[in-house]
Amino acid sequence: MLPILARIIMDLVVAMERLSRVMVRVDLISDSPQETEGFGASLGQLLRGGELICLEGELGSGKTTFIQGLGRGLGVDRPITSPTFTLVNEYRGKNLTFYHVDLYRVGSGQEIIASGLDDFFFGDGVCAIEWAEKAKGLVPPERLWITLKHEGQSRRLISMEAIGPGYEALLSSLEGEVARRRR
Repeated sequence: MLPILARIIMDLVVAMERLSRVMVRVDLISDSPQETEGFGASLGQLLRGGELICLEGELGSGKTTFIQGLGRGLGVDRPITSPTFTLVNEYRGKNLTFYHVDLYRVGSGQEIIASGLDDFFFGDGVCAIEWAEKAKGLVPPERLWITLKHEGQSRRLISMEAIGPGYEALLSSLEGEVARRRR
C-alpha cells in the first residue's frame, strides 16, 4: 500500500510542477516515418549538449524513428538501434556524446536508480529516453517532453512540450526551422 501511495504522491507533485511552470508547446503532424525522422534530425542539429529529450507513445508510434533522426542531426554516422535489452546505447556525434535510453523493460523508478540510468539524465551529452513516462519522477524538471500518437497508418501527431527557458528557446528555434523547410 505504501509504494502505491508514494507513487500517487509523486505523480501529483509532477503534475503540479508541470502546471506551475510556463511551457511552450508545439504540435507537428508527420505523414511518414521519413518525415518523423526528419523532425528528429532538425531538432538534433539545434542541440548543444546537456539536453534531456523525453519521449512517450504507444508501441510503433515512432519514438525510435524520431531518435534515429535526432542522432543523424547530431552527426552520428552509424545505425541507431533501440537498446531495449541493454537499456542504453552510447553514440559519438560530431561534437557530443548521444545517449539513447530505452525504459520499456524497466519495471520501476527504483530499478532505474539501482541501474544508474538516472545518471544519464544529468550529463553533458544529449540524452533521449524512450518510454520516459516510467521515469517522470526522476527526470529533471527542465526538459523537452515529446509525445507521439498514432493518427492513422503512417500519420503521427508529435506534441512537444518545453519546460524551462533553454528548452523553450530550443523549441522556438525548431518551430522556425520546420516552418522554413515547409516553404
